[in-house]
Amino acid sequence: MSENHVDEDALRTIFTECRQCGTCCKKYRKIVLQPDEVDFISKMGGHVGVDVNMAAIRAQGLEAATVEAKSKGKVYMIHPDDKGCVFLEHRNDKYYCKLYHYRPKTCRGFRCNLADDSFLQLFGGDSAIHLLGQDSYGLPLK
Repeated sequence: MSENHVDEDALRTIFTECRQCGTCCKKYRKIVLQPDEVDFISKMGGHVGVDVNMAAIRAQGLEAATVEAKSKGKVYMIHPDDKGCVFLEHRNDKYYCKLYHYRPKTCRGFRCNLADDSFLQLFGGDSAIHLLGQDSYGLPLK
């Protein structure tokens, strides 16, 4: 039985350094939040939402379904339009995060890949939350 091994050198070649192009902050409309980040993002003016489907609302009611979704970590910072994150700022032809040092762990774990969209499709396309919140090797942030 062989062990799964990640070739770290090969994996590093698909990620690039941040170019401050703002694409990631515009493209991904749903960023998973840790429980301790929700109040801060809300107080700073970020849009926070809970992922609740209609079947759960019908079965449990909105309040109970929302509580259950929160307990399962289905709380997100939402970017409701194509302008991107409310904390994204454009200055001198570059994009900056207004709360960079306090940004969510999901954003801290994001690694840029500008090779092509096929790589991102492996992680769910426009909602690439599976890649977010992980280090450049796909491991959870510590």
